[in-house]
Amino acid sequence: MLDPIEPFAYTPFMNEFTIRGFGRYAPERIVTNFDLEKMVDTSDEWITSRTGIKQRHVVAEGETASDMATKAAMQALADAGMEADELTHIVLGTFTPDAMIPSTACRVQQKLGIKGQMCMDVGAACSGFLYGLETARGYLAVKPDSKILVVATEAISHRLNMEDRTTCVLFGDAAGAVIITGGDPDGKPQLLDVMLGADGSLGDLLTVNGGGAAAPYKKGDIVGDEYFVQMQGRETFKHAVRNMVGISEKLIKKCGVEKKDIDVLIPHQANWRIIDAVGRKFDLPAEKVFVNIDRYANTSAASIPLALSEARDTGFIKPGNLVLLTAFGGGFTWGSALVQF
Repeated sequence: MLDPIEPFAYTPFMNEFTIRGFGRYAPERIVTNFDLEKMVDTSDEWITSRTGIKQRHVVAEGETASDMATKAAMQALADAGMEADELTHIVLGTFTPDAMIPSTACRVQQKLGIKGQMCMDVGAACSGFLYGLETARGYLAVKPDSKILVVATEAISHRLNMEDRTTCVLFGDAAGAVIITGGDPDGKPQLLDVMLGADGSLGDLLTVNGGGAAAPYKKGDIVGDEYFVQMQGRETFKHAVRNMVGISEKLIKKCGVEKKDIDVLIPHQANWRIIDAVGRKFDLPAEKVFVNIDRYANTSAASIPLALSEARDTGFIKPGNLVLLTAFGGGFTWGSALVQF
């Protein structure tokens, strides 16, 4: 008779995850609500009162998601005091890739002038950056010497139906990036924990179906509505608030933190009403909730890293602050992260 096998006790290789550098990029072209009034049946008052958006950045002709991601990545590398060839992994969140093949992460690698790193795209819509953070933590747990670029980028303007006023006014283009490593934090912000969730049964409430294997097409077919963002806004709003709050509460409880300990909340910049509702659930005054939706609109996966970088650079986040990040996106997907500055 064989001896019983001892239970396997997992001991993490490491539990320190340091954010070495931050970067962001938004295209030069700005489209205001007044510009949209000339393009679609809407008004500045209608957009502002319902979303909080006043303007958005839009890619120039020929500018791609990988172009934006590369610029954000270069800024993050400079902030970290690193060269691109020091990277070991590139994890990129987007739902507006340059192409189906190659991955946009590989395009960024090419534009950074480096080779050999593991590159992958993460498809979690507006939660893509947080999913990227958790992916990076996994790689670092196995290979503690890794130096990982986590970047999120969206050229959403290419996926908007300008005849659909319920969606075309909501989004903008941008990218944001961080460099994550292990080792001595040396005063740099620490990524304390990440928690993620999803519910595929609700996926049809927010979609871009066109071009996928479930919506096949052939040469000469007309591009239909399914190729653009389609959303049932009221249902999405309800699930967004519920899940962002729910997973954030679970995360802070797991980390032994209370609501009163949160110094700064950076929620996904989807809609001012969602941002306000999440802040109220955490009993946080407006001065502790970072908001830039008025200037960038909803940049999907880029929303959190764009806001995080800007909040740090403008002094909204101060040394010693405990920062809560939370997002919600198509899938449905959602997530939350805690960062100690």
